[in-house]
Amino acid sequence: MAAPTPGRCVTLDGPFIVGETSRGSGTNRRDVQTYDAYRTALADVPLPAAFVDLDALEANIETVQNRAAGTRVRVASKSVRCRAVLDRVTDAAGIRGLMCYTGREAAHLYEHGFDDLLVAYPVLDRAELDPAADAVAAGADVTLMVDCDEHVTRAAAAARDAGIEFDLCIDVDMSTEHLTQWFGVKRSGVRSPETALDLAATIDAAEGVDLAGIMGYDAQIAGLPDRDPSNPAPLNAVIRRLKERSKPILRKRRQDVARALDDEYGIHLVNGGGTGSVEFTVADPWVTEVTVGSGFYAPRLFDWYDRFQHEPAAGYAIEVTREPDPSIYTCRGGGYVASGPPGEDKAPAPELPAGAELLDEEGAGEVQTPVRYDGPVELDYGDPVVMRHAKAGELCRSFRGLHLVRGDEVVETVPTYRGDETCFL
Repeated sequence: MAAPTPGRCVTLDGPFIVGETSRGSGTNRRDVQTYDAYRTALADVPLPAAFVDLDALEANIETVQNRAAGTRVRVASKSVRCRAVLDRVTDAAGIRGLMCYTGREAAHLYEHGFDDLLVAYPVLDRAELDPAADAVAAGADVTLMVDCDEHVTRAAAAARDAGIEFDLCIDVDMSTEHLTQWFGVKRSGVRSPETALDLAATIDAAEGVDLAGIMGYDAQIAGLPDRDPSNPAPLNAVIRRLKERSKPILRKRRQDVARALDDEYGIHLVNGGGTGSVEFTVADPWVTEVTVGSGFYAPRLFDWYDRFQHEPAAGYAIEVTREPDPSIYTCRGGGYVASGPPGEDKAPAPELPAGAELLDEEGAGEVQTPVRYDGPVELDYGDPVVMRHAKAGELCRSFRGLHLVRGDEVVETVPTYRGDETCFL
């Protein structure tokens, strides 16, 4: 695995330490102090348990503000999945509004005091459209995503039945093709000003809906690491090259579509980006807001980008329950693997004590996870091994609560979406 860029530590006993001394067999006094702080904080917490380091979270909020350079930031809720953390993030200057992943989630969040809710994926089912429409009837600002006439028709029918009007956002596909190689994700069929104008005409003719603007999510820039350890080095080099070649194409496509729609209908929303592409996105003068989600937790995937570094702020701890061999500590649970094509980049990994590592022949298991560790920290039965998830909000699918840690203390325990007794996908 490629070593991440060394990052700063906010306090000696605060966030994870990212850098040369927190990978492989290396360790130092600061690593040990950080592990001891977490061990103290979690001493009375039943394990496995998920937590968020507040010092690291606050550092990431500041980093996002700096990277956005004055452009409004919208928070991708799927990468957080905890109302209390969403509250903390959206309280910060320049960070406003949520990008939801279902209509039911938008309605749920409105019930708990959130507003300015952009649903990033098309909603078809009336069982999901109706709660979103009810939220709008109650005063919510909910915008739905569309990329075809059918999406518009269904949203308009739900809006008319509820006596409300939905704002709609056109999802502009930002994938590119290079020598017959598709580069990006399969999302929308809208890829030109002409197809966007055709869809906008459908919106304009439908009763109960209004065009708000566009979203252009540059997934191949925002979501693909520069140096993914699951890829061979030549493939990573090709990905970096294709990312750079894509940028002028993406910028022109987003600008051309936005300009065409604004000239014909007038729009006020141009959303783009993700944690991995903030600087590129905000440099576009047509962009009114950039979306960030994973950057607040900074999971493992974000160690492998070249141009920025966030503090790992979310993790989970598993409990040492066995010592089958010298330097082998078997822990209970731990196998929380991320979605996407399987590979090393989707697996969780031990973070603390520094130098702990999974066994290749077992990995992180559903009911037990053995780790190899031979370092200065003396591990005993019941001690935590701190793990880091590959992605951000997916961690919350497995835990009912997040323990908010500052220094060596849990200051609050708050429910995740699962703790809210909700499951949106």
